[in-house]
Amino acid sequence: MFRGPHKTLSRSRLAGGTAVSPTLRLSVGSHLAAIAVGAVAAAAYLTVYSNNPQSLADYISAICAKPFGSAPAAEAPYLAENVSAMTKMMIDMGIRPSGDVDTDFVAMMVPHHQGAIEMAQAELRYGRNEPLRRMAQEIIVTQLQEITAMRLSLGQALPPSVPSPDQIPPAAMSDSKIE
Repeated sequence: MFRGPHKTLSRSRLAGGTAVSPTLRLSVGSHLAAIAVGAVAAAAYLTVYSNNPQSLADYISAICAKPFGSAPAAEAPYLAENVSAMTKMMIDMGIRPSGDVDTDFVAMMVPHHQGAIEMAQAELRYGRNEPLRRMAQEIIVTQLQEITAMRLSLGQALPPSVPSPDQIPPAAMSDSKIE
């Protein structure tokens, strides 16, 4: 039965009265699920391998890089950028709780979104599939928008603007590749 837009809208409002799209709810839910799965995997790994002490960065790099050992050498720069992005993301998501759930949520989600941006930039540098490259561009735009919205919702200052991947001169792109 059709109940009209006012019923749908009222069910998709936050406590503060801000409308939230079902797509955003799904996006946030999937991000939280990914974080939870990662935390469980990390805990399980650390339990099994706790007799081999290592830094969090080493641990994350090992997990991210392990399946890539048999990859062709030509793919190594792309994979190295992805491992770097994932490692940085996981480390930066490890925050000290502030006592404010909203602040902590944003503190963890911003590096998560930044990791997605960096992975999408690697796709733009190395990928050749045009539909995937367009999707990578969309990921960059939407993740930046979400980072901005989260920071603004807490009254946080926005970081300075940086060039988008298609504005990086070719010489700078070749300098930034990990070899």
